[in-house]
Amino acid sequence: MFSLNSAPQSARGLRAAFRAGLMAPTMALLVAVAGCGGGGGGGESESASMPQSCDAANCGTVYVGITDADGDFLSYTVDVVSLTLTKANGAVVETLPISTRVDFAQLIDLTEFVTAATVPNGAYVEGRIRLDYSAAEVTVEVGGEPRAATVIDENGQPLGLVDLDIRLDNRNHVVVSPGRPAFLQLDFDLAASHTVDVTTTPVTAVAEPFIVATVEPIDEKELRVRGPLVSVDTAASSYVIDVRPVHHLTARFGQLTVKTTADTAFEIDGEPFTGAAGLAALAQEAAGTPTVAFGSLTLASREFTAERVHAGTSVPGPRFDVLWGNVISRDGDALTVRGATLIRRSGSFAFVRDDVTLLVGPDTLVTRDGQGGTDLTEDAISVGQRVHAFGDVSENNGELTLNAEHGRVRLHLTHLSGSVVTANPGTLTLDLASIDGRRPAIFDFSGTGTAPATDADPENYEIATGALDLNRLMSGSPARVFGFVTPFGAAPPDFEGRTVVDFQEVRAILGVGWGPDGTSAPFLSLNADGLVINNDNTDIGLRHFIAIGPVLIDITALPTPPTITPSAGYGLYAIGEPRRVEVFSDFAAFAERLSEKLAAGSKAVTLTAGGEFDAGSSTLTARHVSIGLSSIN
Repeated sequence: MFSLNSAPQSARGLRAAFRAGLMAPTMALLVAVAGCGGGGGGGESESASMPQSCDAANCGTVYVGITDADGDFLSYTVDVVSLTLTKANGAVVETLPISTRVDFAQLIDLTEFVTAATVPNGAYVEGRIRLDYSAAEVTVEVGGEPRAATVIDENGQPLGLVDLDIRLDNRNHVVVSPGRPAFLQLDFDLAASHTVDVTTTPVTAVAEPFIVATVEPIDEKELRVRGPLVSVDTAASSYVIDVRPVHHLTARFGQLTVKTTADTAFEIDGEPFTGAAGLAALAQEAAGTPTVAFGSLTLASREFTAERVHAGTSVPGPRFDVLWGNVISRDGDALTVRGATLIRRSGSFAFVRDDVTLLVGPDTLVTRDGQGGTDLTEDAISVGQRVHAFGDVSENNGELTLNAEHGRVRLHLTHLSGSVVTANPGTLTLDLASIDGRRPAIFDFSGTGTAPATDADPENYEIATGALDLNRLMSGSPARVFGFVTPFGAAPPDFEGRTVVDFQEVRAILGVGWGPDGTSAPFLSLNADGLVINNDNTDIGLRHFIAIGPVLIDITALPTPPTITPSAGYGLYAIGEPRRVEVFSDFAAFAERLSEKLAAGSKAVTLTAGGEFDAGSSTLTARHVSIGLSSIN
């Protein structure tokens, strides 16, 4: 992890330092406001501002979801206490019925719906989110080992209750009206607001939370919604659930209709189905049966359509304890999972910093996410694979074991990041930078090959790509691959790739910091066409890189100062100060306001931007830019 008091020397060390301390995760809250029907609050409590009578003529339903972008916090668990929205006339409504405990780091690839609250029609122009850090559990990786971290403020005091104000772009208010859905996304940008020091015990992360709000999402992610079954409509190819997010046991956060298709993959009580057969099987389940659906939201209609559905005992519940994480080593039928989330039958969940032993055997039911059939054996589970294991947990002298010998293991898509070594039709070789965000050094690949000589080599990791197009991949360029690890003892190849993201599609992230005091001259120029960073500014601190996957570019070494220009189409640009953020969808308006702030004496402290980087012109074409100022007048 990144240390304020030391600098890495190797390329791998430099990548690790940048990812750990300088490009911490971006957390987001996704809020969708849809037409009335089914919402009704439905939880253990209601906001005092909620009207006594709310019907389809005067109210709408607010869907609230949470997500987290890629980063190096292994866990980041805080309590989301409240999320209020405010109308132009000052009226305030609460959208979360009760406090919800969330580990944001476990939502890297997902957006989780957490509520479906009913709110009155009208224009909502701002809001406030309250986070409670008093019982926060935060973990970072230091030398391959998970270590506890404390989130503190700029004065070195642990954070407690934190209220963050959010203001919407004047052009894009959230408008709720009969038959007219609306949409809002809140982006909690840790990259712009965290500095991590691993030399302290515990590790400290200095935070000044930075939230950006927009009515249109910039990044598309798979959505997840979970909760007990209410009803099934086979004729409409849909079912209704009471939204029950994260690991709540009894709360009801409103209702949501889940659409299905002929291709929707179901797993119900461990048995696979597809399409109408799966929905018919779901219809045989009793009301209250736990469900989880993964899919997408159609923005025009605000309909949620499921690609995969799990139900019954295929969902964490009272029958099994559940372990979620990546296998780091295997010895026979004993597998080791490091830095895992353990969900107990009681519904409690915790990030386990120590290793957990996972036991499997011939009677373990093994499935792959989104695939029918149960013909996989326990040998399908190899080193690096991300798994959900269902079984019985026990503890002996402080060491945890989850026995799934008569349980189940579901294999999830595993995400690789690295640099291309070779790319030939059907085969891609990577120098791995990470497996699901974890450094390759923590994985013991012994036994993964047909012989010791063919065990997986993280510096030459062989991926079968089938008919996937590799034409744009060049040696040394960054790439990401999604897929499944080859069964244990069967490599090479080491991995079965399902999706390959080449260097032209791997988003570049620029991060620069000017120290705690900031700088009054961060740019050589700033106008409606873009901004040019002064890469000779002596106030630039340790954060001064462009990351493109595992590749880092030091902006202070660029012969041409880096330029940030807005991308065509919709963008998101934000100016933040402690507890307040202004958001713009128009770059010219953003640049004008930022110029005013700097001219009035505000100083730039941090900047992050994401988009596509052209090394030839030293230009980042950005879809989003966030800048933190020391003060805003």
